[in-house]
Amino acid sequence: MIGRLKPIKLGLWFGMVLISNQLEAQFGGRKSFQFINLPTNARVAALGGVNVSAWDQDVQMYLSNPALLDSLTDHHAGITYQSLVADINYGTLSYVQQFREPGIWGFGIQYLSYGDFQGFDPAGIPTGSFTGSEFMVVAAYARPLGPIQLGADLKIMNSALAGYNATALLMDIGGIFRHPQQDLTFGLTFRNLGVLLSDFTETSDSEIPFDVQLGVTFKPRHMPFRLSLTGYNIGLVNEKLFDPTGTGEGIAVEVKGFNKVMRHLAIGTEVLIHRNFNLRFGYNHLLRQELRLAQTSGGAGLSFGFLLKIKSFELAYTRSIYHTGGGYDYFTLVSDLNSFIKKR
Repeated sequence: MIGRLKPIKLGLWFGMVLISNQLEAQFGGRKSFQFINLPTNARVAALGGVNVSAWDQDVQMYLSNPALLDSLTDHHAGITYQSLVADINYGTLSYVQQFREPGIWGFGIQYLSYGDFQGFDPAGIPTGSFTGSEFMVVAAYARPLGPIQLGADLKIMNSALAGYNATALLMDIGGIFRHPQQDLTFGLTFRNLGVLLSDFTETSDSEIPFDVQLGVTFKPRHMPFRLSLTGYNIGLVNEKLFDPTGTGEGIAVEVKGFNKVMRHLAIGTEVLIHRNFNLRFGYNHLLRQELRLAQTSGGAGLSFGFLLKIKSFELAYTRSIYHTGGGYDYFTLVSDLNSFIKKR
């Protein structure tokens, strides 16, 4: 067995599994492999943590919806990094290429490292250190059919802790519709369809976090902003949620009405100040309601950031606020490799 862990380190490890998963918040403890639902880049994090319809030559958006692969990002590469508490680090790598055949391909890696743990036996005697990590490798393909583009990806992922491993083979299927005359895009994604290839132990009962996500992104004419609205956790219609407000503190209660609808929505906007610079803002109601304190929210659920383009490079930054203790920073760097290829 793993043995006993230092209480602080153990708390951080499980805390990040639940807290950093801003897409599902308190849903996070119900299924395994929740790290694959973390925001894949600074842009998604800034737009409320989930988005399947933001079509704008972004090399990493296909990690949220494979149909968002864009031929204009051919030979573009992107990297996202997020440093969390203690030694926990999260990041994604992506690359897009168009071959001679119709369609566009994307390749990526998503990883989460929990750092080193110190193990102890029941008597409190140190048994040595061990590590915990999760990673996923993805290959995606999309092809346009008029105003509609369809895409799919194949993902293999592994979760490991102290010699215990679980592996899954997953697939996302997505589509987008781009209005032929307006800057309007609808997106739909069926995420994490698949099977468990191996579990941590013979008695483990890990579940894959399947989700259906539906979104719309719209830029009004002659207005310098782009709006996004995304629905997620659509299949969870009778869920019981954590109540931090005082009357049911620590108890799962059924949420109804407007509050229930809002817990399935992520709202984001991009202020298009210049073609090389924009600001981003987002709001996630589920995150705000379930990670706030009874007396104050501390800004939980809010996010903000920017995009800066300099020649062949793009730098994006996002600050996502999770709770009264603060938030986390996302950094995304994208490079157009075509400029380097031409120079050769």
